[in-house]
Amino acid sequence: MSRAEAGPASLYHRVVVYLLFAILVLPLIGTFVYSIASSWSATILPAGFTVKWYVQLWSDPRFLIAFGQSLLVCVGALVLSVVLILPLLFVVHYHFPRLDALMNILILLPFAVPPVVSSVGLLQLYGSGPMAMVGTPWILIGCYFTVALPFMYRAITNNLQAINLRDLMDASQLLGASTWQAAILVVLPNLRKGLMVALLLSFSFLFGEFVFANILVGTRYETLQVYLNNMRNSSGHFTSAVVISYFFFVLVLTCKKATPAPRCSVISTARSPRANSSPCSARLVAASPPCCAVSPA
Repeated sequence: MSRAEAGPASLYHRVVVYLLFAILVLPLIGTFVYSIASSWSATILPAGFTVKWYVQLWSDPRFLIAFGQSLLVCVGALVLSVVLILPLLFVVHYHFPRLDALMNILILLPFAVPPVVSSVGLLQLYGSGPMAMVGTPWILIGCYFTVALPFMYRAITNNLQAINLRDLMDASQLLGASTWQAAILVVLPNLRKGLMVALLLSFSFLFGEFVFANILVGTRYETLQVYLNNMRNSSGHFTSAVVISYFFFVLVLTCKKATPAPRCSVISTARSPRANSSPCSARLVAASPPCCAVSPA
């Protein structure tokens, strides 16, 4: 493409990107301005600005309890997801790669049933009897686990396919590492980025979940979204402060500074027979970037 053609195309792409960015940002700006307005009804601009809505919000014990309970449930569901999904993915991709197609179908089943339908069934199943959990955080942790499952599975699966799991395991075992040492010292560090993406994406989704929390626990274990729904009849400035506080928290949590990609290099492991046979030499592979080649020459 010539420079004469690239100029208009580049301008068009920038206009489209800036327009989409404005569509996404303008509602947030309007909500933020409304949350710091003392009064804004029949005028184009607010009558004044104040932070009393934020002071009132963050001094409300009910809001702080709901915020903490949302964090507790989300973190509990994510910890359960990591503990169960990471070993499962390792076994499937290393020992039974043919099961990946079946797992891709099973992992999407939580999205096949609407949350309202699932909630009605869970109310019938866990509403009474020896396993009565309705109104407790335990049923929310279980529900949130199923919601986070597809996000966790797909992100970590893509990372496993990118690092070439079998080659990493074979190289680590040639260096003297056992299967457990290779999985912990070599594979797990290479899954750090995929795991972080899965955790942040799942957390931002779970932190804003409302249907399960409202139907299964309601005010008996009030989460942030249930609190926001219960406060909808209060001042609009106050609820706007709740929305902006929620958005700002998720934004700060999920924002990460961009780091430059590591330079790829070929690492030779032929230093000494003793080094090659030592299990600790498997850390040489773990310390290298995923894109780097390990030469056993």
